[in-house]
Amino acid sequence: MTMTIADQISELDRSVDELAACLASLSEDLLLRKLNGWTPRDILAHLIGWNRYVVKGSLQLMKGELPFYDVDPGEDYAKVNAAILETYPSTNRAELLRELRESAAELGSFLASLNPASWDCDYGVRNQGSVITIKNTADDLIADYGHHCRQIESWCQGSTDGDPQP
Repeated sequence: MTMTIADQISELDRSVDELAACLASLSEDLLLRKLNGWTPRDILAHLIGWNRYVVKGSLQLMKGELPFYDVDPGEDYAKVNAAILETYPSTNRAELLRELRESAAELGSFLASLNPASWDCDYGVRNQGSVITIKNTADDLIADYGHHCRQIESWCQGSTDGDPQP
């Protein structure tokens, strides 16, 4: 079965719900406890930022430009993620969860506004030799939600084996 834009939006919504439920169940202490350099709060801010970055980067992509976050991201996007954490400094869980849902809805609305040709178009932009499309950029973000949800779940079980770096 071929994925559609509607399928991708549904998967984004499901991933946001799963992560929000995972974060809502954390104690306040664990929400703000650093494990391997990041807190679950940091991961939440990271995903809020990336929801919005994917929209902005996709608009650049549609112009044939490399998205701003790929220009000088630092090792493992350390520079990009540091800027996001400064942009979203709140430690208020309810506020952050609301912002997560709002930013994901913005991304979903953007995706819904695209025609399928734009969504999966090769605009000639490459990063490290790979074709960048709006579809595969959003897919990567959705996968990141699952990755971080599993990390947080393992932290709740007392395991810090997973590297929580975004």
